[in-house]
Amino acid sequence: MTHAATIRTTEVVLPDAVEPDGLEVRTRDLPAPAPGQVVLRMEATGVSFAEQQMRRGKYYDQPPYPFVPGYDLVGTVVAAGPGVDAGLTGRRFAAVTKTGGWATHVLVEAADLVPVPDGVSAAAAETVLVNGITAWQMLHRLAKVRSGGIIVVLGANGGVGSTLVQLARHAGIRVIGTAAQRHHPAVRELGATPVDYRDPDMYHRIRTLAPDGVDAVFDHVGGPGVQQSWQLLRRGGTLVSYGTAATKDEEGSSRLPVLKLFAQLKLWHTLPNHRSAHFYNFWAGRRRPDTFRRTLAEDLTVVFRLLADDVLNPQIAARIPLTEAASALTLAESRTVAGKVILVP
Repeated sequence: MTHAATIRTTEVVLPDAVEPDGLEVRTRDLPAPAPGQVVLRMEATGVSFAEQQMRRGKYYDQPPYPFVPGYDLVGTVVAAGPGVDAGLTGRRFAAVTKTGGWATHVLVEAADLVPVPDGVSAAAAETVLVNGITAWQMLHRLAKVRSGGIIVVLGANGGVGSTLVQLARHAGIRVIGTAAQRHHPAVRELGATPVDYRDPDMYHRIRTLAPDGVDAVFDHVGGPGVQQSWQLLRRGGTLVSYGTAATKDEEGSSRLPVLKLFAQLKLWHTLPNHRSAHFYNFWAGRRRPDTFRRTLAEDLTVVFRLLADDVLNPQIAARIPLTEAASALTLAESRTVAGKVILVP
């Protein structure tokens, strides 16, 4: 398909390790899509924990500054490069990009597109993109928790946490969810039993609720608390760690906390204690791109279907224009909102 007019894109640039108000808005001409690529006109992208770490230079393998952040997006194909099915044009898709999503128009590999079902809004789809795949894969591919089981979700009001709770409840799994007191009504509404994460006796409270131990703990905090998460597991249980939020404000290497956590989990995993420990990395299978893309599309399609069937309730915290990304990032970091802050064109 020919690429007639030049497309201008407005993008938000992270110039260096800056406060949110240091983000820059720039405009440039997009190069024509290369073979296998499309141009997506963004309809929704979001603020995830990754961007909060990237602006501090704390994300495990972020690119060198300056770059355009934006982990994922939903948009409509407006141009297609050579060798791409022209029938994609005008259709709505989701894509996971890791960086680059905070822009009005984005070049994406056509192979990375996953169709968004009719009747699902761009903003709703955006709330369950990386969050939904992450939650689905941790629950069903890694921990493999069965109906009737019981799990602990740390940060049950967050983007991944609230999705995990809903997927688990749908699968007939009991959930204990930690959250700040003010989020307890929301966590209860999702079907979980809330526990205050600021309570110094939090782990004791959880043990009281699940005296025989739990089937899985989903821990995005890392740091010293991982030890206590591990101790909640019953025989055959699984600890799934998927972040190091505990160290996000610490100075020094962004890799060190992750590497220390890897080592700890690996040690536990190899001990003959009939429990397992995993670090969930969204990009783990990337070295085999075809398999990675197929699995991602498969899992996201299931999550989108659950969204279309109202099994998942999209947790939209706010919709904010792309050019006001600084205030969107500030809001997301304020910890006062439930759900995902969405950026719209």
